[in-house]
Amino acid sequence: MALPQRAFLTLHETASRWGCTIADIGGWATEGKLDIVTGIPVVTCGTEKVSGKITILPMDMLPLFRRSGTGPTVIKLQRIKPEHSDDWCYVTEPAEGVEVSIADLLLSGLDVLRFEDEHDLLRRIGGGTGALSPYDWEGMYVAMIKRIHEHGIPETQAELIGELQDWFADVAENGDVPDESTIRRRLRPFWRALRSEK
Repeated sequence: MALPQRAFLTLHETASRWGCTIADIGGWATEGKLDIVTGIPVVTCGTEKVSGKITILPMDMLPLFRRSGTGPTVIKLQRIKPEHSDDWCYVTEPAEGVEVSIADLLLSGLDVLRFEDEHDLLRRIGGGTGALSPYDWEGMYVAMIKRIHEHGIPETQAELIGELQDWFADVAENGDVPDESTIRRRLRPFWRALRSEK
């Protein structure tokens, strides 16, 4: 069986995946299209103790997102949003704020997939060598058609990709399963056509 989707990707990994810069990701997060998260040790916000997963605002740490690459790699952050909270709070202890590194800024795997689905993004994959594919793509198309005929169109593309990865795991002699981005690239024209019919 295939491993589950990654829970988090760093900003650098996501920028490489999308062929953009971390400054672009920071801009989309500022517009509310993505949530950038990280983890922190225990800090005090007024009378409350906060630790673990938090959401950050790129505009609070703008020097980290300079396109020129001349900015710092760490910054003291004073405004944070704790997990499961709708409200932002201000770090009062330590007084200078909590240190956050650009290398530790993350996007959730689900957020990445949702963004890719909404904007028809594909992970950029290097060109092949012309060798025959090790995967049974024709068999995958048959499995996909059978699934849709018997059970209808899945609610999300991610759900269909997960089912097809399971199919590959069941039929592959060596257990080799294509990653979700490769399957997504193969499914793209089908999914767009199916979605336009819904």
